[in-house]
Amino acid sequence: MQAPLHALAPLTKDTADAELARRAAGGDDAAFEAIMRRHNRLLFRTARSLLKSDTDAQDALQEAYLHAWRALGSFRSDARLSTWLVRIVINEALGRMRRKEAQIIPLDAAMNSFEPEVQNSLTADSERQPEGLAMRTELRRIMEARIDMLPEAFRTVFMLRAVEEMSVEEVSQALEIPEATVRTRFFRARSLLRERLASDIDVTLNDAFNFDGARCDRIVAAVRARL
Repeated sequence: MQAPLHALAPLTKDTADAELARRAAGGDDAAFEAIMRRHNRLLFRTARSLLKSDTDAQDALQEAYLHAWRALGSFRSDARLSTWLVRIVINEALGRMRRKEAQIIPLDAAMNSFEPEVQNSLTADSERQPEGLAMRTELRRIMEARIDMLPEAFRTVFMLRAVEEMSVEEVSQALEIPEATVRTRFFRARSLLRERLASDIDVTLNDAFNFDGARCDRIVAAVRARL
């Protein structure tokens, strides 16, 4: 039997995901808030890699958290909580895409060629080149735009591997594709981006699709209000 909530040890930044999940499944909303704050950026970036819209990604993230809250009892502690949550947010994002009758490239499709317009959009000169003190901001904008232009299968792998720094194994489990496919798609995505971004890519990755404190707070508040 789980101990009364008032008898549980205080939550800290070092509290393990498995413990947070166990306590949240038992009705500890503070533990669930800690889960959201810990994984907000990863899950927002995952949703955005599919939906290509900040607003749609935030809406999908809220719904994914509600699904996660209801399903926490089925979470197995031998799995990674982050991978489990990524699967939930991917399913929510894909569902939204289907409802909008968007053209979806299956995550398990073999991508051996590209449409000419995709190639051109990734290699053409930007209409607004970065200048002066605004260079880094402009480079970040360009990077985000070019990541959005990647085919969906490559875009999600790149977001999880390069931006969120998940391991090949974690991405494989999250997307339910072979590790070899993860490596291939990541290599192809980097190749497409490297021509224009070159050495600037690693400098700007940390700021790409930033999910700052205010937006994080709004997501947490909105989800808690609906629980």
